[in-house]
Amino acid sequence: MNDIIYFFENITSFQRSLILISGITFFWSIESIIPLFRFKYKKFQHAIPNFFFTFTTIIVNFSLAFLLLNSADWVTLNNFGLLNWLNLPLFLSVLLGVFLLDLIGAYLPHYIQHKVKFLWKIHLVHHSDHNVDTTTANRHHPFESVIRFLFTLIGVIVLGTSIGIVFLYQSLSLILSQFNHANIKLPTDLNKVLGYIIVTPDMHKVHHHYVMPYTDSNFGNIFSFWDRFFGTYMHLNPKKIIYGVDKFFIKEENEKITKLLYRPFEKSRS
Repeated sequence: MNDIIYFFENITSFQRSLILISGITFFWSIESIIPLFRFKYKKFQHAIPNFFFTFTTIIVNFSLAFLLLNSADWVTLNNFGLLNWLNLPLFLSVLLGVFLLDLIGAYLPHYIQHKVKFLWKIHLVHHSDHNVDTTTANRHHPFESVIRFLFTLIGVIVLGTSIGIVFLYQSLSLILSQFNHANIKLPTDLNKVLGYIIVTPDMHKVHHHYVMPYTDSNFGNIFSFWDRFFGTYMHLNPKKIIYGVDKFFIKEENEKITKLLYRPFEKSRS
């Protein structure tokens, strides 16, 4: 565990970018082998807006990374935050840190964005993909990237996590998001077993169904039990899932980068 934390304490921007690219490449490749849906779409053309928003997400996170570094250094030097007060063995500290950062930095902002009207319109960029695949994972409006970053920053300060734990969490969050958005079909038994611990593709795809109440369910990113604990877990047969959002269902608009950037400022549709 010491070696793992040491690696993430010293991880470079290039290595973090390599994790992102490797994940997309891997899951994008196996989507063609074990697809959940056989989309009739041009895979590369579909990915253009998604890659654009992936790029803006990278810019936001790399630009603000100094705040994470400074905050993590401050809580460590001042022995501030839950993990420092508990003084747990390293393994338990890392496990609890990743566990709670997933709650504060992922589940919580995700849930709030579904409940606050203006934030929902920002989050619509992510939900308006009609062919959800691994490239959808980072299809976030720049405003959403900032919101998620701020919640992660709050988590770092409240929990008192070291930068090694923070970067480990962010790397796991990235890979798990690419995994649970991937257009892949897992064996039923494997999906069931994994689903007790982590968010699987079958579980998260329910969240991308185009109508309520399914859209407001399965908010988790890494760990599946947050949804079970807070009562937001729902199941739907994957064969019944239709991607998109019922009130923003014009596919051509949802593929245009300019339209998606302006989405938070559009009038609500009935």
